[in-house]
Amino acid sequence: MNIGLIGGGNIGKFLLQSINSNKRLPDSKIVGIYTRNPKSAAQLAAEFETEIFADIETLLQSNIDLVIEAATVEVVKEYAAMILASGKDLVLSSVGALCDLDFIQSLEKICKSSGTKIHLPSGAIGGLDILKAAKSNGELERVSIITRKPPQALPGAPLDSEHVLFEGSARKAIALFPKNINVSIILSLAGLGPEKTEVTIISDPTVTKNSHSIEAEGSFGKLSLKVENDPMPNNPKTSYLAALSVLSSLKNKDAVIQVG
Repeated sequence: MNIGLIGGGNIGKFLLQSINSNKRLPDSKIVGIYTRNPKSAAQLAAEFETEIFADIETLLQSNIDLVIEAATVEVVKEYAAMILASGKDLVLSSVGALCDLDFIQSLEKICKSSGTKIHLPSGAIGGLDILKAAKSNGELERVSIITRKPPQALPGAPLDSEHVLFEGSARKAIALFPKNINVSIILSLAGLGPEKTEVTIISDPTVTKNSHSIEAEGSFGKLSLKVENDPMPNNPKTSYLAALSVLSSLKNKDAVIQVG
């Protein structure tokens, strides 16, 4: 499988290392990369033996089979439709872009007409299989997530005391913290949607790891799950598990046996 990559940050570099250097995805290679930072693109291309593309349109015209987005919510909003319409599947990292129902529906129409798919990694959380199962019969009643991070990972957070930065819906959370709370949107897509998913964001100077505490209730019973994960090296805003989940999505994309 020939893969195109959009984004040259920590997740993008992790995928290049895992796929091109460490061969974690048999018979696959990231053959092309697009990033808005030319210097970074040149360094990555030289280190991981991939080709630089000046724009996404040219990348889509190359021999790639699939595109990984590891950039920003804005990039998804600008280019997702073009990618899917070109006949390429899309592995989407910045799931915060999908807080808009109209945007989701427009992408679904494109996928149906072009025969393409959007693959959403689970990110830095778990429990999505339980939410999907409970939702399948319309009997999921409540979903909430409390995210706790060190203050340097949250813009505007006080450095010397614990502080609740946000309480409200997932839709409002992703609008205010687009780089920090993608997990709330993947949670809402598996469950009750961005308006009904309750989010609390806490800045805590006593912690060094990002943690997510998820609770859900419905006819199935109750779910209580806490995930505590290490940040990626040199980037406290991104959980390492988020990067691993992208690699896992690629590995399981065409699996004969699907779990969950």
